[in-house]
Amino acid sequence: MTVASLRPRMRASVLLALLLPLAAWATPWTASVDERNGLPSVTRGGGPAMVARFDFWGSDWSWTGMGTEFKVDGPFQYSLKGKNPQLEFDLTATIAKPQAQTLSWDFDLDAHRDKSGVMGGGMVFTFDPSLFKDMGEPTLLPGNRGWAWGNGPRHLEMRFEPGLAKVYFERGDTSEVRAFFYTDPIRAGQQRIKATLNVTGDIELAPTPSERFGLADPATWPDDQLPWRTSPVDLSFLNAGEKPAGKRGFVKAVGEQLQFADNTPVRFWGTNLAAYALFTTPDEEVKLQAKRLSALGFNLVRLHHHDSPWVSPNVFGEPKSLHNTRELSAEALKKLDWWIKCLKDEGIYVWLDMHVERVVTAGDDIYAFDELAKGEQYAGIKGYAYVNVTVQQAMKRFAEQYLTHVNSFTGLAYKDDPAIAAVLITNENDVTQHFGNALLPDKGVPLHTRLYMDQAKAFAARSQLPADKTWRAWEPGPGKLFLNDLEHRFNVDMIEHLRGLGVKVPIVTTSTWGGNGLAALPALTTGNLVDAHSYGGIGQLEKNPLTSDGMVHWLGAAQVVGLPMTVTEWNAEPFPLPDRHSLPLYVAATASHQGWAAVMQYAYSQQAFLEGWRRADNWNAYNDPAMMATMPAAALLYRREDVHLAKTRYVFAPTPAQLFGKAITPANSVMLRTAMEKGRLQVAMPQTPELPWLQPAVVPQDAQLLSDPDQALLEATASESVTDTGEIRRNWQQGLYTLDTPLTQAATGWLGGHPVKLAAIEVQLQTPYASVVVQSLEAKPLGQSRHLLISLGSRAVPRPEDVTPFHVEPLQGSLSIAAPAGLKLYSRSAEGKESTLPAAYKDGHYLITFDGQHMANWLFLK
Repeated sequence: MTVASLRPRMRASVLLALLLPLAAWATPWTASVDERNGLPSVTRGGGPAMVARFDFWGSDWSWTGMGTEFKVDGPFQYSLKGKNPQLEFDLTATIAKPQAQTLSWDFDLDAHRDKSGVMGGGMVFTFDPSLFKDMGEPTLLPGNRGWAWGNGPRHLEMRFEPGLAKVYFERGDTSEVRAFFYTDPIRAGQQRIKATLNVTGDIELAPTPSERFGLADPATWPDDQLPWRTSPVDLSFLNAGEKPAGKRGFVKAVGEQLQFADNTPVRFWGTNLAAYALFTTPDEEVKLQAKRLSALGFNLVRLHHHDSPWVSPNVFGEPKSLHNTRELSAEALKKLDWWIKCLKDEGIYVWLDMHVERVVTAGDDIYAFDELAKGEQYAGIKGYAYVNVTVQQAMKRFAEQYLTHVNSFTGLAYKDDPAIAAVLITNENDVTQHFGNALLPDKGVPLHTRLYMDQAKAFAARSQLPADKTWRAWEPGPGKLFLNDLEHRFNVDMIEHLRGLGVKVPIVTTSTWGGNGLAALPALTTGNLVDAHSYGGIGQLEKNPLTSDGMVHWLGAAQVVGLPMTVTEWNAEPFPLPDRHSLPLYVAATASHQGWAAVMQYAYSQQAFLEGWRRADNWNAYNDPAMMATMPAAALLYRREDVHLAKTRYVFAPTPAQLFGKAITPANSVMLRTAMEKGRLQVAMPQTPELPWLQPAVVPQDAQLLSDPDQALLEATASESVTDTGEIRRNWQQGLYTLDTPLTQAATGWLGGHPVKLAAIEVQLQTPYASVVVQSLEAKPLGQSRHLLISLGSRAVPRPEDVTPFHVEPLQGSLSIAAPAGLKLYSRSAEGKESTLPAAYKDGHYLITFDGQHMANWLFLK
């Protein structure tokens, strides 16, 4: 659902009524309606306590699609429509808040014909089992009438009248309740079901995000002014000393830092160019985009999805006509050559992936290809690469062809070009959590399973571990030791091959991603860097670290003592999140405080840069005025180190039993979450007899050692955190985030009605949620600088069918900036034309007023 689906022109009195005190929305426990599906959702401290979804199945539990359309009709008034084509029924619902602590659903179901031999379905409610200690386990109401949860004053009850076809715990697991509208058979006809959610105690009923952000009609907002070929902001001076990229020699990993060959330290603020952007962008546009990337402050670009089968053409040519993947497309390589050359000319370095999603064909002579392909023309290789030597050979063949290819514009092979900053062996392809399961005996790949089981038995024998436990990829214990060893041996072989080809830059194995726990880290230390991916959801600033994990906590938990840490992918879903303009600031400030070596947003673009129609989506930040609004500010504060490295170093030093025997993640460890809210978080690898290759950490003498994942480093009643440098403050109860440094001062979050005063700026807005950043563009601090960049972020909503230009919410309120007299305020158009704007000057401060009618993402005061 997007804001564009709201009914237009809600009354002003209704909008004002929604601007309630934020504490009403930020209590530890809230219940609301999930805009994704119209079902109830319960959160504690910004994290999920109970989530619900629709699930329906045909015969033999074959899943059937259930599309839904949700609409906010007014404050706490919603409507829902759904269709299930396979089971041939429609669903509609009206949803309301009849009482202070009650939500109600009137479901109308219409089955068009009888269906037999099906499983049926309805709603699935999933509860966080970590809360059972305080809340007790859910219980089922008699007569298939729903469920109840809570054994004290805090209580929830979801009741259905009349009773449903079936309500039960899934496989006896009390953390999942299934409530079925239909069982076998489904009878044609209509039925109405009334559902009510009653909450008691300190659980508050909260409005949906759309209500919180304001029920305005985006069509009344101005169109975005973001040029897609140029940038009104020009931070290319940050790259001026690096032209061409590589002039200081090859990048190297030195301790926990990246340096050039001349020992100059470097931080990389980057993004991803992927898929069609790589191969179907005209050459002249490539040159323009390289200049724009530099102007926006980027100094690293990762080339991604160059080998993925859904990209046509890709690095192998046209996927549909491929007979094998033994040769690379000369035309595709020339396109990559040109991108590398143009980026290099602008002082931008390049990150190369050896494998993203490439497939293999029958013509590649892959062992047991048929069982991988399962009747298809192609087969994926994730997971299987760790046991299948012929897949490894195919990967090596690609790496050799790719890295020894001589760039037709620079005259250098990729391996010999110091503008290449790093090489990744394989993307999101670990066996320690994700793809080890693909090799198990029940997965229908018997030849690969035999290879896997033989290696598991051999490892168990030489490590004196129980053979019946070592192959069990899905559970903590001996299996995690074996999987790390399996992944490590693959990595060693691949790294030796790459070094043998002449690769000089740091090599990354794969990334921690998708819910990986700390047990995934040991194998990653085989490389020169440890890399992480994280994708968040709405409300990252409101995540209470005492109870809930956010996207930056998953990144922070990947920082290992003694190695630089990189982030090749960060973003948030689903698009278009209304608060996404906060993320660049949040990520950049965190990265600077934590000392991460490189940070890359995903993605600048997956689509080609062409004239005319342009799609708006999560993977095309280049034309997104919300994400781009604060991206230059983030680049500047991170690359200049405006936010200083933490003074305190917290090191979690798990024992082998903790690291491999427990599933420790930011989701279940309050220590991991709270430590990085204050100081720098790192994880120390332990000496592990079963893994003699794992280098035990040399813990710095200044470190504060932590050993208990359940230890909180914040007071239990805390509503905000302040970093040990005093520069970053995050109030999760109010949803406010501020940066207060000499060169960068910023406020983002729920600013409406909450004045924010920092050392040199004061923000007073009526717009509910926004970002305001003021930065010095010279070496003088705010208050003295005569050249200032002002970055402004707000909601941006694409047109129907997700096309551009976006509608951008105009800010209303004021900004006061301390600065010397004699400066002028102006904006800059897409064509570079400057327009002077009014700004009153009094008592050493400029007062800028936002009229709620016009919007520019960047202003300049100089």
